[in-house]
Amino acid sequence: MVLPEIRLLQSAIVLAEELHFSRAADRLNITQSALSKQIFKLERGLGFQVFKHSHQVAELTEAGRVFIVEAREVVSHAERAVLSARAVLDGPNEILNIGKSSYTEPILVSTLLSIQLSLFPEMRIKLWSNFSNELAREVSSGALDLAVITGVPHKPQLSVLNIADNPFYIAMPMDDELAAYREVRFEQMHKRNWILLGKHINGHLYDAIHSIAAESGAYPSDVYHFTSPEEASELIREHHGLAFLARSGAWRIARDGITMRPLAEPRLRLVTSLAMRADSKSRLVNEFVKAAGRKFGVMGQTKLPLAG
Repeated sequence: MVLPEIRLLQSAIVLAEELHFSRAADRLNITQSALSKQIFKLERGLGFQVFKHSHQVAELTEAGRVFIVEAREVVSHAERAVLSARAVLDGPNEILNIGKSSYTEPILVSTLLSIQLSLFPEMRIKLWSNFSNELAREVSSGALDLAVITGVPHKPQLSVLNIADNPFYIAMPMDDELAAYREVRFEQMHKRNWILLGKHINGHLYDAIHSIAAESGAYPSDVYHFTSPEEASELIREHHGLAFLARSGAWRIARDGITMRPLAEPRLRLVTSLAMRADSKSRLVNEFVKAAGRKFGVMGQTKLPLAG
């Protein structure tokens, strides 16, 4: 088996996020024709379609959704390998590798980036992007120093500092009958088309949504899956559906006929935490987490389970 080139994976990841050839090409700083050729070369080498193509618009296939999740991890590890080698050549420095997901609230990231440590005046932060479950695994393995994770169940090898607690937001067509309400309840979503982040990305949250909804007597008419807010936007329009998103993801698509409302369900919250290895002996990591606790108004570290 011949493995695909990293640059082809990077192009596919950007296209999966934009689901639009022109926008993806702009982000990659290449022509649309060049992007199309890269995707064709990737799919030909893989032997299966990652995307369904329709003029400017792209849609992930079922195989493509699984592939993109793993491709993100491959690219992330490749980038980290290069930077780690460079760090050895450059000599010792004070670099913190912190993971976040594309759904992380920007204010949380900017707050972490604003932290300065008097004991480590040369500290630099490098950010890495992945889904929360993968980030938790990378912290556990030592590939990352810290990660901002959401909706990950308790892991004994991690110590977490809870920094945010928000409801799910339901994105819907602006003319949907539920848009007339300030907030949405599960009972109002019964027998509607639901749009959820794929179970392979976060099985804990996926199962929590279904089980808590069932306790409220709410069941979907059909379920569609997405990996990015932009993909959820297309599914909302196509199926007149209701998409479950974190606030930042909902804000990204709340335009051009789509609006959002908070889900009024106290049993289903998105708790965001800063995670580190429970056995970490790094003074830099520990000092940073203490400073983060002060920034976010939370005292000390905890090992609390993260609510779904």
